[in-house]
Amino acid sequence: MIWLISPAVFLEKDCPKSPTEADLESDPLVNTYHHLEEQILRFLRNHGQRAYRPKEISKKLNITGNESFRIFQSVIQSLILEGRVGREKGGRITFRQREGHLEGTLRVHRDGFGFVTVEGEEEDLFVRARRMNNALDGDRVLVTRLAIRAGDDRPSAEIITVLERTRKEAVGTLHKQGSFGIVIPDDLRLQHDIYVSDDGSSGAQDGDKVVVSIDSFEDKRGAIQGTILKVLGPSSDPAVQILAVALSSGVRSDFPDGVDAEIMSGKEALLQTEEREDLRKLVIFSIDPADAKDFDDALHITELDGGDIEVGVHIADVSHFVPPGGEIDREAFARGTSVYLVDRVIPMLPEELSEDLCSLRPNEDRLAFSCIMRLAPDTTVQSFRICETLIHSKHRLTYQDAQDIISDDASTHVLKRVLTVANRLAKKMSQDRLERGAINFNSVEVKVVLDEAGHPIDIVPRVRYDAHKLIEEFMLLANRTVARYMSEDSPGAPAAPFISRIHEPPDREKIRQLAAYVRPFGFNLPNQDGMVSAADLNALLNAVSGSPVGPIIEVAALRSMSKARYGVELKGHYGLSEKFYTHFTSPIRRYPDLIVHRLLKGKLAKIKGPKASELQAQCDHLSERERVAVEAERASIKLKQVEYAAGHLGELFSGVVVGVARFGVFVQITDLLVEGLVHVRDMDDDFYQYDEGAYALVGSRSGRRYVLGNQVRVILAAANTETRDINLIFDGLKTSRPRRKKARKRSKR
Repeated sequence: MIWLISPAVFLEKDCPKSPTEADLESDPLVNTYHHLEEQILRFLRNHGQRAYRPKEISKKLNITGNESFRIFQSVIQSLILEGRVGREKGGRITFRQREGHLEGTLRVHRDGFGFVTVEGEEEDLFVRARRMNNALDGDRVLVTRLAIRAGDDRPSAEIITVLERTRKEAVGTLHKQGSFGIVIPDDLRLQHDIYVSDDGSSGAQDGDKVVVSIDSFEDKRGAIQGTILKVLGPSSDPAVQILAVALSSGVRSDFPDGVDAEIMSGKEALLQTEEREDLRKLVIFSIDPADAKDFDDALHITELDGGDIEVGVHIADVSHFVPPGGEIDREAFARGTSVYLVDRVIPMLPEELSEDLCSLRPNEDRLAFSCIMRLAPDTTVQSFRICETLIHSKHRLTYQDAQDIISDDASTHVLKRVLTVANRLAKKMSQDRLERGAINFNSVEVKVVLDEAGHPIDIVPRVRYDAHKLIEEFMLLANRTVARYMSEDSPGAPAAPFISRIHEPPDREKIRQLAAYVRPFGFNLPNQDGMVSAADLNALLNAVSGSPVGPIIEVAALRSMSKARYGVELKGHYGLSEKFYTHFTSPIRRYPDLIVHRLLKGKLAKIKGPKASELQAQCDHLSERERVAVEAERASIKLKQVEYAAGHLGELFSGVVVGVARFGVFVQITDLLVEGLVHVRDMDDDFYQYDEGAYALVGSRSGRRYVLGNQVRVILAAANTETRDINLIFDGLKTSRPRRKKARKRSKR
């Protein structure tokens, strides 16, 4: 960095001697300089090639006061001399991409290396741990390409500088050491310890889980300075462990001050029932999990003269209680979605709304936004209307309740006829979807059973009844009906920008890889240079069903699919084989659905909605929040799976090989429903080499082969809840050597 005003000048009054580099890095004024530099670069970068006068930039950044403006001018001059910004005619400043340098986002692997995603580049750039230059996972970075190494054809790069720190906080375990403490981050992608001062004011105890701010790098040796923001509790507490997992993934837990007043106004809004269609006399019911508290949806099914059937999908009218721009709305948007962890739900909305005012609870008047459709006997939608309604749910069923009624021919339950008709319609709609080209995945999800203290006592597969599929089909029906309506042109005007749930066709290269993957097992996936029809994918899934490798190939096929996202483009939903699709049915737990409700009401009232660019920016954020939630949910399950496995160390189990790599064999233990690794270093009965074409490890002397689908016997050797790793050994081989945790970078103090 070029300093036009020396940092020493800022510190002259307080520092009679020359400051060291560490002094400068930790001084608040120098941090102000760094912060200004980051703000200026971010502002110019976000405005493309547009040029601004320095005074315009300072005004946009709210820089006031003579001293602050003097520092601002120094930063501008320094950036010009370094070539990071350009000066054009009239003294205007513009962002300048350095020649030969690329800008991208860094994703770090738990083993220390990373990849930088650069827009416009076909492949991510590989970055070795020693070339990170103190960048953290998620940072916007500037990189330079490196020459291809012999034997390694991956495009690689070195990080030149960090353009923007995206991580502001971390979660970890505090280890006290005298007057300071070291926080070891739970997220293994954070490869640096965080040093915090410890004057006792935080109340944190040694071994506590804490949330810390990431303030600055203390020096060039890799230590981070931080501040304890929140104490979660003892790291041995199961509830604290799960909360730490969620926060470490980026989930927001506490609601800000100011939401209570809005909740009170929401209670008043519950009384505003005029101009709503009164449907309280209809037999409306809900079907939800036994432990559900937030009831998003309810149904009514009415048989009409002539054989047609009226289906009403009634959705909680959250937009009535959560006006845009309020405190609750801003927090809900920031969260994006409710998060369903292994032991709790972290809601998108405060519980007073999600479990009470908005929730379609039984035997209470509730406000709903309804999609009421008239179906022909073949389930074709003959007509529909979308309206604000007042409903009164008569029955609250669990999935088990509903299934018992459906399955029992002798049932005399008042909903027996309704559920029988609904189940018949759902099966017909499901069959129609498959015939249209929807992909039929049947992957098994697991449920971890916890005791009262939060420790796992069992792991079981989640059961999917016809009752689950019934609700799923009617929600799909409402979603596509709403999407089709919103995509239609209004009289005299084109369709307004709208949010779609987009699922694009799979990447061609991934399909080619999938076809090669299944071939050694005797299965075929026809494709035209990576283009595959839904019919051929379904044929593959049907062919592998029931075979030992069936679940493995289904997971591989699922991973070859594109990730669904939100967007304003009309690109359809490949997996569902729908041209028009959106999310309308879960506004209590998904913010995109809340936006859809607002857009719907706007169209019904002929009110102009937001611009497509504004909606797309919201979609990008909400797709990312969905990714964060899924990561947290999976991590919480994985933690409990590892904890459960730790209670079975030394025991012998049957398993199936579900993955093979150069470094070992992944085995799923059949009885425990957990997956572990037999490391190649522990396969010491032979020297094993990886056969890439056959996805196998082959013994060079014995010829023994470990391939996908092999039935094996393994001993559970180790389970580490910190790294969430499970180590196995094959029965008959030597005891597994304990894995040593890779040392984190530490500064030498």
